[in-house]
Amino acid sequence: MNEVIKTINKRVSLRRYQEKEISKEDLDTIINSAIKAPTAGNMMMYSILKITDEKLKETLSKTCDNQPFIKKAPVILIFLADMQKWYDYYKLCKVEDIKSPGMNDFMLSVNDAIIACQNAVLAAESLGIGSCYIGDIMENYEVHKELLNLPDYTFPAAMITLGYYPENTKRVYRERFKKEYVVFDEKYEKLDDEDLIKMFEDKENSMPKSNVFNAGSFGELMYKRKTSADFSVEMDRSIREWIKAFTDGVEL
Repeated sequence: MNEVIKTINKRVSLRRYQEKEISKEDLDTIINSAIKAPTAGNMMMYSILKITDEKLKETLSKTCDNQPFIKKAPVILIFLADMQKWYDYYKLCKVEDIKSPGMNDFMLSVNDAIIACQNAVLAAESLGIGSCYIGDIMENYEVHKELLNLPDYTFPAAMITLGYYPENTKRVYRERFKKEYVVFDEKYEKLDDEDLIKMFEDKENSMPKSNVFNAGSFGELMYKRKTSADFSVEMDRSIREWIKAFTDGVEL
């Protein structure tokens, strides 16, 4: 097994960090690795916000679903889907009949941002720097737009916290679904009831019998905890507002 595969397989989400600043050399390596990521048409339709300000980190720990560990991370990186620079450049070049970015631009720039982010995550891991993805940056549209000075043609596609692994960190690996339920040959295969029961069997068996949602199954637990939760409803609302601003009112 080569070093790249080892790095991918040893990574876990890290929410506790050494009280130690990330060195400039390591941070430069992480960011330069992100910039080397594949990008649609070599347009690099993303921007990276590097956040070390203590007050801003504390604010983000509250606006991103009240997660205190966020403010303790030495560095936060936010990867923006960004068509603003291209749109402004088109105007500078006096391109005629410029249209606002479309949904294709939105999705491609989101892809660009997330691919770059994952490069950063793996580069960090190879340097002994842990990370945690924070999807909650997509919530609170109005707050984050003002807080981070985001123009309309941007979207916070991904956010990660970064920090060195504490000594003697015990890595807890969470089981993934088996490949037969995720990988299909040539065409999509809709799982039948029997397949779904087998797919979720381990999760059902390990689910706490007593839980705050009074859920009788893992499916009910996850629906109440994630899909229909208040943060999920807010995230849906905010993403719709981001897209509306991004496409300048184009009918979806």
